[in-house]
Amino acid sequence: MNIIKIIEYVFLGIIQGFTEPIPISSSGHLLIFKNLFKFDMLNDINFEIVVNFGSFIAILLLYRKEIFKIIKDFFTFIKTKNDKCKENYKYAWLIVIGTIPAGLFGVIFKDKIDAVSDNVKLVGIALLITALALFLIKDFKGKKEKKEITIFDSIIIGLFQVAALFPGISRSGATIVGSMSRDLKRQTAVNYSFMLYLPISLATMALGVKDLIQTPGINSLILPYTLGMIASGVITYFSAKWFINIMKKGKLGYFSIYCLIVGILVILFL
Repeated sequence: MNIIKIIEYVFLGIIQGFTEPIPISSSGHLLIFKNLFKFDMLNDINFEIVVNFGSFIAILLLYRKEIFKIIKDFFTFIKTKNDKCKENYKYAWLIVIGTIPAGLFGVIFKDKIDAVSDNVKLVGIALLITALALFLIKDFKGKKEKKEITIFDSIIIGLFQVAALFPGISRSGATIVGSMSRDLKRQTAVNYSFMLYLPISLATMALGVKDLIQTPGINSLILPYTLGMIASGVITYFSAKWFINIMKKGKLGYFSIYCLIVGILVILFL
């Protein structure tokens, strides 16, 4: 594989890394850039799984202390019923519950979703939907803290995450809109959104490992895949930190405008 093709994979890894944490759809932008620059990518779905795993590692590192505490408190509460651990015990189950809708829907309708995953016009329409959703909640502040999230809240937010299975609908955007609609505070919403991303991302990678290993010519793709994954992970880490600060300031309106402009351009010109 020549150096130009390797650069293409790294470039798309950077695009994935920057767009994954923010509410503008990483899968949609990968498709847009592949169409815009006429990239002839091999095994697109496998590559997306690999760079998504890079983003997973980045979010895992970013939230490592909180994740460790959640896991520790979860098992401590099971063993001791210590009230100090109850909040994180409940939160762990809320993450599981919030993940179930997208997990079930993804498994049941995988073939149908894959069939439309390369339709760039649908990405444009989905970006317009994302723009509208972000505009509607851009001024919401919310009142609920982490400890006040209910099972019903997690189900509703999980259903919002289902929409993100379609290219162009941002996963972080969908879960944040769902969270804000359930009156979660901005910081609580973004944290829960990233927590829901982790099991979905891990499951996607686990389900794709078999196909990845059996990919014809996989040996020639190891280097570009690895470089793309590293690029995705590094950029995701800093993009996520930046987005968390944006959420604190309540500047979601900028992303709404961006999705509106890009969605219109995609529909008209791609």
